[in-house]
Amino acid sequence: MAPSSTYRLQFSKDTTFDDAVALLPYLDALGIGALYASPLLESGAGSNHGYDVVDPTRVSAERGGEEGRRRLVDAVRARGLRFVLDIVPNHVGVEVPKANPWWWDVLRLGRDSEHAATFDVDWAAGPILLPILGDDSLDDLAVEGDELRYYEHAFPLAPGTGDGTPQEVHERQHYRLVHWKRGAAELTYRRFFDVSTLAAVRVEIPEIFEKAHREVLRWVEAGDVDGIRVDHPDGLSDPGAYMRRLRAAIGPDRWLLVEKILGVGEDLPASWPVDGTSGYEALREIQGVFVDPDGAGLLTQLAAEHTGEKRSLHAVEHDARREVAGTILAAEVRRIARLVPGDTDRTRDAVAELLCGFPVYRSYLPEGRDSLDVAVSVARTHRPDLADVLDAIRAAMLAEPGGELATRVQQTSGMVMAKGVEDTAFYRWNRFVALNEVGGDPSRFGVSPGELHTALAVREASWPSTMTTLSTHDAKRSEDVRARLAVLAEIPGEWTGVFHRWAAAHPLPDPSLDLLAWQNLVGAWPISAERLASYLGKASKEAKLVTSHVEAVPEVDEAVAAWPAAVLGDAALVAEIEEFVGRIRGPGWSNSLGQKLLQIAGPGVPDVYQGTELFEYSLVDPDNRRPVDWAARRDLLARLDGGELPGVDADGAAKLLVTSRALRLRRERPELFDGYRAVPAQGPAAAHAVAFARSPSLVAVATRLPVGLAARGGWADTVLPLPGAATGWRDVVTGAEVDGSAPALATLLARYPVALLVR
Repeated sequence: MAPSSTYRLQFSKDTTFDDAVALLPYLDALGIGALYASPLLESGAGSNHGYDVVDPTRVSAERGGEEGRRRLVDAVRARGLRFVLDIVPNHVGVEVPKANPWWWDVLRLGRDSEHAATFDVDWAAGPILLPILGDDSLDDLAVEGDELRYYEHAFPLAPGTGDGTPQEVHERQHYRLVHWKRGAAELTYRRFFDVSTLAAVRVEIPEIFEKAHREVLRWVEAGDVDGIRVDHPDGLSDPGAYMRRLRAAIGPDRWLLVEKILGVGEDLPASWPVDGTSGYEALREIQGVFVDPDGAGLLTQLAAEHTGEKRSLHAVEHDARREVAGTILAAEVRRIARLVPGDTDRTRDAVAELLCGFPVYRSYLPEGRDSLDVAVSVARTHRPDLADVLDAIRAAMLAEPGGELATRVQQTSGMVMAKGVEDTAFYRWNRFVALNEVGGDPSRFGVSPGELHTALAVREASWPSTMTTLSTHDAKRSEDVRARLAVLAEIPGEWTGVFHRWAAAHPLPDPSLDLLAWQNLVGAWPISAERLASYLGKASKEAKLVTSHVEAVPEVDEAVAAWPAAVLGDAALVAEIEEFVGRIRGPGWSNSLGQKLLQIAGPGVPDVYQGTELFEYSLVDPDNRRPVDWAARRDLLARLDGGELPGVDADGAAKLLVTSRALRLRRERPELFDGYRAVPAQGPAAAHAVAFARSPSLVAVATRLPVGLAARGGWADTVLPLPGAATGWRDVVTGAEVDGSAPALATLLARYPVALLVR
């Protein structure tokens, strides 16, 4: 059974189980229905995310151990809340081999290890390749006891192999230490994306599923866990079979979600026994209605003129996908190609092209045949000379949809999509970065109210218990950064002018990076030079245009690192930035409140990412994992509960007001949130209102395109006819009674740009 809402908390050594216990009174008062925890199994030392589990058989000691976990569960239960857990079945952390007992044993004993089948190792390719050396030299190896050492790195010795020089000892092991750059093309085990320190686990084998899930299922059996979110299902051998096995293990009534990133128009496979996704499609739809499509022309022109890039996003994405398939994911391509008879070079090229053609992250054969056909067609268009190989691969996949070839192609297509699109193209194609988000489609400039209503109605009818979100630990930008940036689409001419002036004064080494940097600067303002430098350093390397993680260019990296301090040290420019942000800040707050209300009041189960109940201007990780000021949030909530109606300003109390009142209503009166229909406004400014009814007794309304609304003189005599011409409504946000059955929006939205009406 789904909770009324969730609150995502990132656990680490700095946010322990006991810290969460202390937070529960505040979170309960906020109105949450469930605490939604990041992964809690033993992870790498100091991990701030938990997705690098090193021992699935025990809870994290840094986060508080079993006693701390028990205290947290008891405290959650005492408040009548639920507990939702994030799990990571696809991979485990192997950065420090000794920390992972399964990996350590495999390195020590090779195929004779009891855990050899746990990992997806290509044993036919020879010893396990470990790309950790600074170069190809083995001169710095040392033998210490029963370990082979490379500086701080330790590796086990196979029994009876410790005699001789370190280099001779190394040659006798079940692994080979090599230059770190060789991993991309030569790695011999499956991993998470291109991260060689996260080794994939073969949970498709029943015995391995059982040992990898034993501890979590113990918590489930004890009644400690009410819901599970499955990380990265597209990496699994057979996601559908995994979901069926997991559902059987946890029972029919527990909430089960998948971190599945759906493309526009894509749906979850009907055969999966799950309640929905982690909500990126809702982010795309809800945010999109606050983006003015009329801004597309000028922003497209600005980007094309400044960068010289006139190709479509689709073309940029394809090139980026092909690049990662041939470089950082070349090892995966090689492994697939070895499953196809024929000329090795042509086969590798065909596999790479095929992986770049999928319209979605993954096809699920045999049901997903259409996606495979699209991929083959796209690949043939780009490389007609490979048509025979592509046709042979397609035929082999369809002949044996559960076979190794089909499985590995499907596992890898999502890797190519994620690394090529989200982590490359979305850092290159920077026309309007508010749309460059996980699950986003930046080529679709905005979502019309009609499109939004259709999407929300479908969600209510088909996936009423799916999660919805606006910010996550993986998001490229927080919801409030995107809400502020959405204002640029309403003032594209003004933005073009200031951008040209600023970029000329402080250019970066790449023109596309100029676009990215200045948009993020105003979106996250005020921001320190240190935070901005960290972000731009990562962004420039992800783009891979003038520097990269693999092939760093020192002079570029130095210029990028120096840029934030130079900009923030230019007093006249800072004053100009302050003035510009001052003009878009208010409309951005309006967008923030609007999208938050639509998310919480709309179909699905809304998640609040830690700290985002106030205005929170953060960029991609690790920026979005900074400490949260809980004391400020407690104090503000107490003031609101004391009757204060705050202004809409930088302290974010207005967002806390909207969030808490909507969350509480969902928890206290769930019957109001059943059903969906659009509630159209009437009058000259009707296009600036988006409203819906969840039942005959609940209506949510939000302002959209606030700059345009102000330019036309406000709401004038625009009204909102309420369902059934009923009266007796009250705004939950302000507590005010609503006059009549068709209130004037100028009155209804006089204090805040949103209203949540009940009767």
